[in-house]
Amino acid sequence: MAIEILMPALSPTMEEGTLAKWMVKAGDTVSSGDIIAEIETDKATMEFEAVDEGVIGTILVAEGTEGVKVNAPIAVLLEEGEDADAVPATTAPAPQSATPETPQVTSPSTSTAPSVAPVAASGSRIFASPLAKRIAADRGLDLSQISGSGPRGRIVKADVENAQATGTGTPPAPSASQTPTPPPSTPQSAPQMAMGPDAQTVARMYEDRDYVEVPLDGMRKTIAARLTEAKQSIPHFYLRRDIRLDALLAFRSDLNAQLASRKIKLSVNDFIIKACALALQSVPDANAVWAKDRILRLVPSDVAVAVAIDGGLFTPVLKDAHTKSLSALSAEMKDLAGRARDRKLAPHEYQGGSFAISNLGMFGIDNFDAVINPPHGAILAVGAGVKKPVVGSDGTLEAATVMSVTLSVDHRVIDGALGAQLLQAIVENLENPLTMLV
Repeated sequence: MAIEILMPALSPTMEEGTLAKWMVKAGDTVSSGDIIAEIETDKATMEFEAVDEGVIGTILVAEGTEGVKVNAPIAVLLEEGEDADAVPATTAPAPQSATPETPQVTSPSTSTAPSVAPVAASGSRIFASPLAKRIAADRGLDLSQISGSGPRGRIVKADVENAQATGTGTPPAPSASQTPTPPPSTPQSAPQMAMGPDAQTVARMYEDRDYVEVPLDGMRKTIAARLTEAKQSIPHFYLRRDIRLDALLAFRSDLNAQLASRKIKLSVNDFIIKACALALQSVPDANAVWAKDRILRLVPSDVAVAVAIDGGLFTPVLKDAHTKSLSALSAEMKDLAGRARDRKLAPHEYQGGSFAISNLGMFGIDNFDAVINPPHGAILAVGAGVKKPVVGSDGTLEAATVMSVTLSVDHRVIDGALGAQLLQAIVENLENPLTMLV
């Protein structure tokens, strides 16, 4: 009997993906464990293995198709002796073009959805996830009044929750006798102004100028949605300190000279990772994440580090960083960063952690404020080490290498005094690097 090959869920949060490349074609024989396709999620391109053996009968989803739902059929696998012509037609998901100008609307007569999709007053279909629809219905929100941040403007859970928080939703329609007279229409409603002008309005502003339109890929859409959610929902506050690096730089130079024969070269960032991991152990109440209705305090120090890649960034997590040597952290960070740039990280390698580091010092940035990556409790923004005149312990003026850092803190998880204790522990570790080896 023919077997449907379904779009896999390659991470716990994956709802849809892009079928980047087929490694097989119709008529090819495959065995369990063979790589048959490459699937692109919002963060990585991952190989998809066959779990059954047989012959590829029909390819249902073409290479490059975006927005393929998890568990949607993407191909048909035939058993020995079966003929593709004898297999009943399988309903394939409506393909979505790789260019996102216009969402494709599925005809109601061919749709496999169990319920009718919501429709705006203008008659156009509203794209929303099932969870978003359910939350909107429970809270009496009008989906046509909510801007979607998902692929092709699809409304997702966060959009509905943000609409509830900011009051942009529409309550359940009152009865005819209670329906108030609508106010005079305005060119743009207050919610639209808060969210900014729509794509068509922006395009009209620049219609007499030359520009190149850059479609958003899954990663950029996810980054936009998560950072918008973070800034809207997380009460950030910021703590700033200057750190003298002279002792660390001298210590690092001595270590690297001794480790040269083993081809190990420690970076300043390796020391920063270790310093943050140990600080979380020194101030355990700050080693925490926000879990909606509770706080989770972690026992190990799992530190995420932002890695810039083409079109976005990853935050691979170094687990149990407080227990690892500087050389082990350095080797692991180089491996994670390399695979992040190739988009070869597995989901468990960039999910989790309680604390993150974003270092822009190598780009000459003196200081900046980083956005917290939920559910983390804090993120450390690291600037460049710069030679500055400072007042020494004896009161005389001297030159020192100073690095400015800013700790962005989620006030729901960490209060001001606790955040100050955490930052003080980080400073002490970096200004006294020998103590990190004890």
